[in-house]
Amino acid sequence: MGHPFPIREIARQAGLSEATVDRVLNGRGGVRESTAREVQQAIADLDRQRTQVRLVGRTFMIDMVVQAPERFTTAVRAALETELPSLHPAVVRSRFHFRETGPIPELTRTLDRIARRGSQGVILKAPDVPEVTAAVARLAEAGIPVVTLVTDLPSTARLAYVGIDNRAAGATAAYLMGQWLGDRPGNVLTSLSSGFFRNEEEREMGFRSAMRTHHPDRTLVEIAEGQGLDATQYDLVRAALERDPDIRAVYSIGGGNIATLRAFADLGRPCAVFVAHDLDQDNTRLLREHRLSAVLHHDLRQDMREACHIVMRAHGALPPAGPTLPSAIQVVTPYNMPTPIG
Repeated sequence: MGHPFPIREIARQAGLSEATVDRVLNGRGGVRESTAREVQQAIADLDRQRTQVRLVGRTFMIDMVVQAPERFTTAVRAALETELPSLHPAVVRSRFHFRETGPIPELTRTLDRIARRGSQGVILKAPDVPEVTAAVARLAEAGIPVVTLVTDLPSTARLAYVGIDNRAAGATAAYLMGQWLGDRPGNVLTSLSSGFFRNEEEREMGFRSAMRTHHPDRTLVEIAEGQGLDATQYDLVRAALERDPDIRAVYSIGGGNIATLRAFADLGRPCAVFVAHDLDQDNTRLLREHRLSAVLHHDLRQDMREACHIVMRAHGALPPAGPTLPSAIQVVTPYNMPTPIG
């Protein structure tokens, strides 16, 4: 009877003595048929539970390196820490390296320190620039798997990407915008935090393509490089509104929505439709107040769980799985808001 389990483990699972299990496994006789079936069942049970057996006592140290506004990193931390109990019997510990903005060399130094110090895995949200590509390659050379979060780095040595299909998200925003604006006149402001984040570029491309196809007469006005921070976003939005008196709607790809709405209010301008991304603390409040039309959201807890599972698979602690599928895009309005994390 072939099996990969020690006799002691099978005996414990079956509730039999090791001597009895040994007789069954080696066909020595002297045991009842029902006892032999109990041994067979114990092996089958252990085989189904093999994943948990491999995880018992395993500790995985994961480094989270995220460049994003604090409202988003707070949501990411809460999502991961909420999911940690579901990863038992493995123990996952995390080190957080969060920054709102800053020079690329500072980011790559963080990644290189992790490569030197060691880690079971890195979950990374970073700009898609050559310096980051090279740093990810150094992590891979050090045997550290990298999983990209929310925004992908497809030309790097990263192991997998977790997050939504960003082009589809942009096209969804265009669909909502077209439905809600209808035949009313007005231009649409698209706002990116930075042109170096692939997810924002893909959302903008999906939005622009769908708008061009279905609403070719609607003018799109783009602003970028506000970093998703209210302090810089306000000036960019206000300047755009002053230049273009026909802006009546917003697709916020990169955040800074409190500042965007304040710029509209300070100029006495209405915002007929406002579609944003992510249910962080700011957007949750704005949506409840009906100041946003909808938020395109994805389950960060699911993303964190999947990212941790990918790291575990890379170390052979979980069985192989198929390709990682994109997270579901949720259209959240004031009337279907999910339960907050934590």
